[in-house]
Amino acid sequence: MGVPLGDCVGLRLVILLALGVMDQGAEGCTCQPAHPQEHFCQSEIVIRAKISGEKIISPSNSSSPYQKMIQYEIKLIKMFKGFDKVKDIQYVYTPVFSSLCGVKLDASNKVQYLLSGNMWSEGKVSVGLCDFIEPWDNLSLAQKKNLNYRYQMGCDCTISTCYTAPCCTASENECLWTDWLLDYKRSREQARQYACIKRSDGSCSWYRGSGSPDNDFMDASDP
Repeated sequence: MGVPLGDCVGLRLVILLALGVMDQGAEGCTCQPAHPQEHFCQSEIVIRAKISGEKIISPSNSSSPYQKMIQYEIKLIKMFKGFDKVKDIQYVYTPVFSSLCGVKLDASNKVQYLLSGNMWSEGKVSVGLCDFIEPWDNLSLAQKKNLNYRYQMGCDCTISTCYTAPCCTASENECLWTDWLLDYKRSREQARQYACIKRSDGSCSWYRGSGSPDNDFMDASDP
């Protein structure tokens, strides 16, 4: 008999609070662990780009150093998500201070990045330490392919992070992310090789493969 929904959620919450298992990018900036697919689905903008320049800017109505932002000039290579939000992107913005989740990027025009982020009300794209930001060459081949269509296919699924065994799912549309049982990093096997995709019966399962999943899906390879 399955564990009731409330018990599952409560168990995960207690574990999370007890262990303090969070990505600590910098003092004052704490990020909840997220699978790359979660980053993709939760972000408004996902792009591949080079950083060609940077400068510090301040809001015209504020003298506080904590309001300062880094404006990164980018060369857009490919847009994976955000076509409905913006046609072209010239700049992305991040807080100056890492304690406010600001992220430092190589602005030498030599490194290609995967950048995920969100839109401000004035149409600017913000990125930070809690977003999925990686040098393009650090991504696995599967992650690069998943950015094109598989992650989007699984945005109706829920990925539940497993912090300690035993783990449980609360519904059929969940995939258990168990990388954190092995190491507190998002660079393990499930993060680098798998996407959580909905099957034709409405349930969700991890998928790893070189081809496009068919409509009937999918004897998925479980990690």
